[in-house]
Amino acid sequence: MFEDELKKRIAEVEDLVCSFLPEESGFQKRIAEAMNYSFKAGGKRLRPLLMLSIFRFLSDGRDEKLIYPYMAALEMIHTYSLIHDDLPAMDNDDFRRGLPTNHKKFGEAMAILAGDGLLNYAYEIASRFESDDIDAMRAHIRAMKVLARKPGIYGMIGGQALDVELNDVKKTEEQLKFIYEYKTGALIECALMIGAIMAGASDEVIRSVEKAASDIGLAFQIVDDILDVVGDEEKLGKPVHSDEKNMKTTYVSLYGMEASKKRVRELSLNAKETLSRLGGNKEEGLFIEQLIEWLVERDF
Repeated sequence: MFEDELKKRIAEVEDLVCSFLPEESGFQKRIAEAMNYSFKAGGKRLRPLLMLSIFRFLSDGRDEKLIYPYMAALEMIHTYSLIHDDLPAMDNDDFRRGLPTNHKKFGEAMAILAGDGLLNYAYEIASRFESDDIDAMRAHIRAMKVLARKPGIYGMIGGQALDVELNDVKKTEEQLKFIYEYKTGALIECALMIGAIMAGASDEVIRSVEKAASDIGLAFQIVDDILDVVGDEEKLGKPVHSDEKNMKTTYVSLYGMEASKKRVRELSLNAKETLSRLGGNKEEGLFIEQLIEWLVERDF
């Protein structure tokens, strides 16, 4: 059963990424507590799960421990972005995954520092990579470049910045597409690309993986729009109907519910077809296909 396998893998990833967290001791105890609080607040662990799965799918026999630091690092970057998103100057949210947001628990100043701390610690962890294998070191350098670019101004932050800039303005289709592809899609692209790079994939395969990840990311964000209208607040762990209350432009508000659901399924199919053409481990390929379906067709 896919659900059983998914629970097992999420638990595996959870233990793995949490093993990289800073110790809560010394004069840094409070900041470490704030960092760890948000990191351990739950979630699907989607990005490290995708990274590990695509590595296993494409690996030429390399040790998967090579990507463990990257899995933790990317999840730290994702968590920092959520802490900052929740701040009063951004989305001003009181709850995240059913728990008080970081600034509600630790105060606004400590929440800002917790986000900064996670971002910096992510690169500290990823940069610890060492190997006598020249090919592995080349892959590491390439992966670090992806880890630096995709969350930055030409990735996640670029999308967030445009979203903030146009916060009180009705967005065009082009602007909304840019925000979704960068704000949400970039970290999913980062996850799959690093997994493929560290697995020893060719340039052509890495480009295909990036395209599939882009489709997954866009579908994932459209599903968020859908769930904000029809989702269960208790299951989601955050308020629903917030987009409508805040008069935000979303895929649903532009195209309607049925067209949004149709687009999600098209993007999901595109991603699965792109990845299926790469060959790879059949068992892992089936899991990735089921994972994509679970992610983009959840609860609607």
